[in-house]
Amino acid sequence: MEGHEEDRTLEALGLSDAPRDHPLMYPGVWPAESGLLDGDRLLPLDRLTFSDRTPVLAVGSNACPAQLRHKMAGFALTSPIPMVRTRVTGIDVGVSAHVSILGYVSASPVHAPGVTRELFVIWLDAEQLAVVDATEPNFDRVRLPEPSVRVELDDGGTLSGVFAYVNRHGVLHNGAGVPRSHPGQRPLITELLLGSTGLRRMFGVTPEEFCVRARADARLCERGTQLFAKEKMVTRSGLEHLRVR
Repeated sequence: MEGHEEDRTLEALGLSDAPRDHPLMYPGVWPAESGLLDGDRLLPLDRLTFSDRTPVLAVGSNACPAQLRHKMAGFALTSPIPMVRTRVTGIDVGVSAHVSILGYVSASPVHAPGVTRELFVIWLDAEQLAVVDATEPNFDRVRLPEPSVRVELDDGGTLSGVFAYVNRHGVLHNGAGVPRSHPGQRPLITELLLGSTGLRRMFGVTPEEFCVRARADARLCERGTQLFAKEKMVTRSGLEHLRVR
């Protein structure tokens, strides 16, 4: 029915805003349940696995339907993308040790034995996978190790051969050398600016200033990334050793 379709639009579901346009909302709003991203709609799924597609764990804005829609539109792709909610054990959401040209500091997976998080797996066909690879220039796509990482579906089944994007620059630590968890963009940038005079000189004193300056200057983003390393804020994610596929 037409009314039912309207109810499934991203706008009606509160999913229409993308972090690329609103960096302080990173990682964006995630769906409440699994669904099929089909253009401007998130439709119900009739199954949870897709043998002809590659499963990719989304820990940041790749789980935001509006962000995915923008990425695909940039390459003129309109094919649907299944988004499946999962329970992942062995992975936590860390903070990428780079400043994004889109104006935020993104998320990156970290190896975290015993930690369980609810995260989305997006199932990508070959063209979609190439697009996401191209939009993640600071990341390497790696296959997650089994059984130290377990990806469980709502029906109790588990997935194998799941990939994730690991940051090439490492991740930020919590001050004690342990990867810090990503708390959301506004509190993260607030904490980073409070803790670093160098960052304040480059990006201003508020999250809003940070986002505006980062979006305006790719070279400034590179300097910010270098500052993370210079100020010894960076550690390993624990996933660097995995073979890139």
